[in-house]
Amino acid sequence: MSRLRDGSLQFKISAIYIVTNLFMLCVNLALLAGINSMSSQLDAVYQDNLHLNELSDALTKMQDNMTAYLSAKTTDSLEDYYRSEQVFSEMVRELEDRVTGSAFGRMERNIRHMSERYLETAGQTIEAKRGRNVEKYRIRYESTTQMYDYISAYISALNSEQFKNNSTQYMELLRRFRLFELVSMVVMTAVMVGNVGIIISFTGTVIRPLKRLAGSADEIARGNFDIELREPESTDEVGIVTQAFNSMVASIGRYIEQIRDNMEAERKLKEKELLMETHLKDARLKYLQAQINPHFLFNTLNAGAQLAMMEGADRTYEYVQKIAQFYRYNMKKSEENVSLAEEIEMVDSYIYILNVRFAGDIHYEKNVDEALMQTQMPGMILQPIVENCVNHGIREMEGDGVIRLCVYRERGAAGENAVNAGFVGGGICISIKDNGVGMSRETIDRVMNGTYRESGMAAGSNGIGMDNVISRMRLYTGDEDAVAINSEGTGQGTEVLIRIRQTAGGGADRRADGVEEQ
Repeated sequence: MSRLRDGSLQFKISAIYIVTNLFMLCVNLALLAGINSMSSQLDAVYQDNLHLNELSDALTKMQDNMTAYLSAKTTDSLEDYYRSEQVFSEMVRELEDRVTGSAFGRMERNIRHMSERYLETAGQTIEAKRGRNVEKYRIRYESTTQMYDYISAYISALNSEQFKNNSTQYMELLRRFRLFELVSMVVMTAVMVGNVGIIISFTGTVIRPLKRLAGSADEIARGNFDIELREPESTDEVGIVTQAFNSMVASIGRYIEQIRDNMEAERKLKEKELLMETHLKDARLKYLQAQINPHFLFNTLNAGAQLAMMEGADRTYEYVQKIAQFYRYNMKKSEENVSLAEEIEMVDSYIYILNVRFAGDIHYEKNVDEALMQTQMPGMILQPIVENCVNHGIREMEGDGVIRLCVYRERGAAGENAVNAGFVGGGICISIKDNGVGMSRETIDRVMNGTYRESGMAAGSNGIGMDNVISRMRLYTGDEDAVAINSEGTGQGTEVLIRIRQTAGGGADRRADGVEEQ
């Protein structure tokens, strides 16, 4: 039994097939032997009647041949007589001669004795005929004929009695045969059902582990790894696959647990990094917005004093008002974001202050789309860019410096300018362009990646550099291309482009590529 359980699937299937077929063969052979036995008994029922009929025919044939010889006295008729006499004599010797209590046995014994006397008398009749003793063969012939009639009647009576008895036996045997057929059908059905049961039981022992394995695999596919792993019931191929599956599930469980631990550690680390980055940005913005260049403040106040001495009080008042607006805007801490209109107003004030200081040497042109003035953006973005245009572009050139500020929606020709500057997609563009000394490609790259460092702070600077402007815009929009710098080379001027994505409601979109402002 252990051999069958631990054997291979091929061995198990072959063993079950051979056993069930051998069992069916043995049952069929037993039923066939029973059927043959019953058939032999049925055939033997009328064997006695058949023998008596043959005995009667042989007696009649001998009597006819004897009569034919007595009538014709030919050699052929004599030979026929002797042949029939030999056949009848052999059949008589086969008859019962023992003393028995059976009526059929006694009648058969009487027929034998009468037939022996008949054979003896018939022989005497033939000898008398051959000796031409007419009187003797006539008397013997008449005696033989009487004995023939008597034997024939006795055989007929015995045959009739035996036929009645055999008919009863035949019906009984026929009933038993029908019963045997019924029993055979029941046995065959039971054997077939038993074989089917054996096969179903065997296939169940093979399929059941596979079903459990398939169910477990389905649960694993659904993401449920908390399943009960069953030990293999055998060492065949199914057992090997089950053992391998259990090992695989255990390995996957350990791997997933390891991944979860790593993800949890990574999440915590990311949270710490984001928290530190948020604090850093807040501190950085507050620090940069609060920076004031004392030297710039001194120069502007000195220029105001000079103007007050040279001109009337109205211009001095306007100048001081512009300075006050400028510093009030710089020092504003209650709001992180401002409108584009506020930023442009800040640039206007800054240009006015510079022109007072430098006797109107800076030409300022402005072309803005009024429909975009309420767009939100970080504070102190445009003024530092204009300041860079003045300190690094216009101040170092000969001739009049020009600063152009344009605000437009990114489409048409303006959109093409934005695309050429490195922007992709729609939005609001702010262009600040000067006609100064320009910038090399290397300098632009250094400014954009934050590696450009000035040797000293320029006079009149508020302390907020381009790296700060670029970093704040990238943080605000979540877009690395929020600021672009374009210059065609030395002496060709410089253009700074700022792109702000706009939402359906008209506000600035502070998320780009899945990054959200912190």
